[in-house]
Amino acid sequence: MSHSPAAFPAARLRRTRQSPSVRNLVREHTLTVDDLIWPVFVRDGEGVEEPIASMPGVMRQSVDKIVEAAREAADLGIPAICLFPYTDPALKSEDCAEAWNPDNLSNRATRAIRSAVPDMTIMTDVALDPYSSSGHDGFVQDGKILNDETIEALVKQALSQAEAGSDIIGPSDMMDGRIGAIRTGLENTGHSDVMIMSYAAKYASAFYGPFRDAVGASGALKGDKSTYQMDPGNTREALRLVARDLDEGADMVMVKPGMPYLDICKQVKDKFGAPTFAYQVSGEYAMIMGAAQNGWIDGDKAMMESLLGFKRAGCDGILTYFAPAVARRLAKP
Repeated sequence: MSHSPAAFPAARLRRTRQSPSVRNLVREHTLTVDDLIWPVFVRDGEGVEEPIASMPGVMRQSVDKIVEAAREAADLGIPAICLFPYTDPALKSEDCAEAWNPDNLSNRATRAIRSAVPDMTIMTDVALDPYSSSGHDGFVQDGKILNDETIEALVKQALSQAEAGSDIIGPSDMMDGRIGAIRTGLENTGHSDVMIMSYAAKYASAFYGPFRDAVGASGALKGDKSTYQMDPGNTREALRLVARDLDEGADMVMVKPGMPYLDICKQVKDKFGAPTFAYQVSGEYAMIMGAAQNGWIDGDKAMMESLLGFKRAGCDGILTYFAPAVARRLAKP
């Protein structure tokens, strides 16, 4: 900042903190319901709501219940919902063919939401880990993740999701070159309006554990994902990845996880100015919920403060499991 405040007592910075109404007037960043994307987990069955032990308050839900969740989101003003499938282990395979099955869980849920809640924006995940017997985001050969062969499968998966009615394709796999390939595939099949939100800077993080429980990938995973997800110590690499994905046709970019990487969010927004999102991942959610349930923190205040931090860092929106709770709190007079 070029301006320096006057010396005390002419400048008393506490003057603008003296009441809620004044604090509201001068607040620099505000969280609104329009900033929220709600990630949900879909599973087979009917009338199923299955609690996820490592994510208190979050459930795997059958398609009919996911439709109810989408209606709830719409009623709360939440603009977008993001689908993650819990795939029957019997359908997982080395070739991951279930990923592009037109009638897989993700595609069935997409069509059901599109029919019941037509104005809801639907985001879908592109990666092979929910469908792979290895638990990895790509094909594995002799312990190595195959990049180019995986991209071919990811394009088929993305096109099946676009055909089902997905509005936003979210490639979370971190293979090199997949954004350009998916964008070309979408353009060539008449899906030019389908958006891509690239998981451009996705770190090899310890904060993903509860999510892997939620999609049933924890037990299947052999090894780790450090050869394709980012090293937590790197900053400049994240900027290179964002630049590449924007050049290849990404409409929006994401930083994942969120709170440990707010510095990356800020640098991405400042440097590129593109729509920038963060994912407040399962481990972040579980920490806040766990501490709140033990009475160690005020859960509601911590929830709101954590999400405001994303806005302060420059994010245009946040994927968060807190979305319904936040929307309800924001709606209070």
